[in-house]
Amino acid sequence: MKSIFTKEAKIGLVSIISVALLYIGINYLKGINLFKPTNHYIVACSNVKGVTISSPVYVEGFKVGLVSDIVYDYNAVDKISIDITLEDHMKINKGSYITIVNSFLGGGELHIHLNKYIDDYLKPGATIEGRMEADMMQSVQDKILPQVELLLPKIDSILGGLQTLVNHPALAQSLEHIEKTTNSLAASSRQLNQVLSKDVPGIVNDLKMITGNFADVSTDLKKLDLVTTVNAVNETLANVKQMTQKLNSKDNSMGLLLNDRSFYDNLNSTADNASKLLLDLRENPKRYVHFSVF
Repeated sequence: MKSIFTKEAKIGLVSIISVALLYIGINYLKGINLFKPTNHYIVACSNVKGVTISSPVYVEGFKVGLVSDIVYDYNAVDKISIDITLEDHMKINKGSYITIVNSFLGGGELHIHLNKYIDDYLKPGATIEGRMEADMMQSVQDKILPQVELLLPKIDSILGGLQTLVNHPALAQSLEHIEKTTNSLAASSRQLNQVLSKDVPGIVNDLKMITGNFADVSTDLKKLDLVTTVNAVNETLANVKQMTQKLNSKDNSMGLLLNDRSFYDNLNSTADNASKLLLDLRENPKRYVHFSVF
């Protein structure tokens, strides 16, 4: 059977399919989906630093499109047009603008700032204002570097003071004293370890013995009849109280002797008279004793 396509037609067809697949693959690698409906807008800028074809377009951190083309107007100054491709259902309010943000690692991104106070939307193909946001490195150069330059003389002065301090003999002496103190602490630590290893076990054994003795004493105390002892002590105290009361009263001889002055004086007088009588009896015995033979 004779073939419908000639050899040259087959080669041409394969070439066309290959070119189409290559085009689709390149756009796919760029992030462009040729089979997804999109809308095109123009961003008017004066500087497109970091922006390249296929740079992402974000709205509130969500990726909604890509940069499809960048055109420089040679007939005007500082006039560059960026063609962006957005998803079909992405709508841009009138009065919105787009900022170009350069990341820290390089590469520009486009961020859409929607004017949420207006419900009127731009038509596809409309031009949107573009702004260049301050570069992070440029901000560092403009704000931080001047402060660093001001700090450099102070840092130089501080380093000079540190060098003077390091070279001062007092610092070496202090370090030497610290070393001696450290050695003393190490020696004290060794002595303390020796004490702990030798004396502490003996002390612990003594404490155990004392604790055992206390336990024995406690056991002996439990065996005592404390109730009977307390009752006997109470009876003794009651007898002492009764005796004290009797000594303080005047209804007995001891009470009278201790509390009645006249009774004491009479006894004293009687003793004095008895003493005088005995003295007189010794000096004049004939007065009291008569001897008769017949």
